[in-house]
Amino acid sequence: MQKAQLKKAAPHQVSHHLDRMAKPYMYWLYVLALAPMIIMIFLMFVDTEGIRFDGMVASITNFSILTEKSTIVAFWNSLKFSFITTAVCIFFGYLVAYALYQSKLKNKYMVLLLLILPSWTNILLRINALASVFKPNNILQDIFGLSEGINIIGTDLAVMLGMVFTYLPFMVMPIYTSLEKIDPLLHEAALDLGMTDFKKFWKVIFPLSSKGIVSGSIMVLLPCLSGFAIPKILGDGNILLIGNIIEQSFINMSYNQGSVLAVVLLVIILGAILIVNKTDKEGATLL
Repeated sequence: MQKAQLKKAAPHQVSHHLDRMAKPYMYWLYVLALAPMIIMIFLMFVDTEGIRFDGMVASITNFSILTEKSTIVAFWNSLKFSFITTAVCIFFGYLVAYALYQSKLKNKYMVLLLLILPSWTNILLRINALASVFKPNNILQDIFGLSEGINIIGTDLAVMLGMVFTYLPFMVMPIYTSLEKIDPLLHEAALDLGMTDFKKFWKVIFPLSSKGIVSGSIMVLLPCLSGFAIPKILGDGNILLIGNIIEQSFINMSYNQGSVLAVVLLVIILGAILIVNKTDKEGATLL
């Protein structure tokens, strides 16, 4: 009887122990995430030079940056590139995930590992490598003996390709996870009911994998929306996104206006997270 009680208490004790171990991480997260957010919200409503407290006055003039032409253009470019990149990643990501799901490979997760492996390297290294390929007289020209190399650096296409190459694995993973969670018996039931392969996919598989599409879309959309390295390097300074304006604001010590833009993006990100929580409350597609 006592042994049974000990066995029942063990999971709770383990969970309590893990909660205690996670507390230092939570405190560190508050310091690195919550504290800067509070500081940015404070800087939105004051007018100061840098972050000096002397001469600081309350003001809402910082919000005028939202109506500037460069900011509106940057927001439009950010939304355009983000949504187009997300749509392209959904198309190719679903093709890759579904092909892997339908394959008879024994080591499917090894294939996924190979897809994710480039993401383990520094993003700046990968972007600069793409930039060298997109320029004339590149390494591909020497390898394949081409007389002329591609020259798309500084164009919309270069930025788009850079975003797709960088964030496509973040679309493949949640879609494949959602496909793997589909009960195999549903395939047999659909065929027994007389469905064709296309109808089975459209009526059964695709709706059940929609959680993975939503999670993957958020994981691709948000970094595309807030990033600045890809348009800066591959766009060669010709393409302005909202992340570039925020970067320049903080470099030029315009912390007040930079904080306004950063908080606006933060609100968009929190809204996207709420969508994921409502769509996939258990976070199953992210595991």
